[in-house]
Amino acid sequence: MPACISELLRSRLVSFADAQTGWVAYSGGMDSAVLLHALVRIRGRLGFSLRALHVDHGLHPDSRAWSEHCSRACEQLEVPLVTRSVEVAVGRGESLEAVARRARYQAMADLLGHGDLLLTAHHRNDQAETLLLALMRGSGLAGLAAMPLVMPLGAGRMVRPLLDQDRAVLLEYAVRLDLDWLEDSGNRDLRFDRNFLRHQVVPLLAQRWPSWSKSIARSAAHCAEAQGIIDLLATDALTKAAGRRPGTLSIDRLLHLEPSLRKAVLRRWFGDRGLAPPDFRHLGRIVSEVMTARVDANPLVAWPGCEVRRYRDDLFAMTPLPPVPAPDPIPWRKGVLSLPGELGRLEVLGTGGQSLDPQDLFFDGLDVRFAVEGLSCRRAAGGRRRSLKKLFQEAAVPPWVRPYVPLIFVRDGLVAIGDAWVCHTDAAAGVRAFRISWKSDLRRRFPLDLLGA
Repeated sequence: MPACISELLRSRLVSFADAQTGWVAYSGGMDSAVLLHALVRIRGRLGFSLRALHVDHGLHPDSRAWSEHCSRACEQLEVPLVTRSVEVAVGRGESLEAVARRARYQAMADLLGHGDLLLTAHHRNDQAETLLLALMRGSGLAGLAAMPLVMPLGAGRMVRPLLDQDRAVLLEYAVRLDLDWLEDSGNRDLRFDRNFLRHQVVPLLAQRWPSWSKSIARSAAHCAEAQGIIDLLATDALTKAAGRRPGTLSIDRLLHLEPSLRKAVLRRWFGDRGLAPPDFRHLGRIVSEVMTARVDANPLVAWPGCEVRRYRDDLFAMTPLPPVPAPDPIPWRKGVLSLPGELGRLEVLGTGGQSLDPQDLFFDGLDVRFAVEGLSCRRAAGGRRRSLKKLFQEAAVPPWVRPYVPLIFVRDGLVAIGDAWVCHTDAAAGVRAFRISWKSDLRRRFPLDLLGA
């Protein structure tokens, strides 16, 4: 049996010989102890170096002792171990399980180098439980497909080489070789959905249907195949539904798609952009509220980690915008001005590109404000004044972007709008030519060029 599992792993991982490092997700529990031990037996034939990663959530009083156990076990096996500590902050409406899982996978993703593998000990029972939990949550086909054998993670890939093996096989291996593993008392806490399913529901299923995990895992595989076909169709339709701005979708083109394909395209869009996917309710609101809103409306559908908006025919998805800056003036007298939050920094430049102090141009320097209503700008000497609203509309700057554009004043006279336009005012009369440079992390987050940046 031990040799069988090691050989199974070797055959599963031979196609990943181009990887530099294979990281074993090592919790110290039975499953990961078996995976690590079996890989050590064949590490000379893997084609990549073997390392272990332990993530300490700090949620259990024994978590420090667990980390020490993992360190001793890896030292005995002569496997380098990296331990990462993560903070788990549960927000309103979130489950501890889900938040801890996200934190764990983020820590793992951050560690992986280009082409690295993260090897996990998920087995067939885990797969079947995942599908049952997805059913209880009303998940779609992608959720029912449960866990794939291989998936991208960070700069590398996550591989589950034992996914078709029953937990009993792993337990037999651990007992036969007298492995030492940890038992987490929290795995018996029935407040957690997976524990309730594992200890209360699964025994009844196994009693009635001894091959329950095999049958359910097979259903998950069927769902994965069907989802793969949908992904192909959605990818093609996503390309054809591209909006006018980079990263956006055309609402008109989306509305011409068959409703089920439209939703598949939207799900694929969120996945490709690395954004938190919407649940059934929020996806319905995107279709019924955002996509059907008036062209001049400013609709918003948001959930943790994502906001969806529209402007004209384009549908935008992005991480949540920060709070709008306070309206109080920010004095700018010398050098480069650092703006609050992610709004970046401003610099005055001469026509030759040289950096200038605001007081080199204006005795009183400059002031910067945000979201000031009722302003106008004369872009050329002797030209007519035009409202900022009209200028923004002509430049196709969405209303929800405009409050973050820095407005630059000399006393009460508007002299510049970000780095897009210089305004001619009496306060700037006779001042030598200048321009504004605005560099901002927030601008890079928008799926459009702000004011031509």
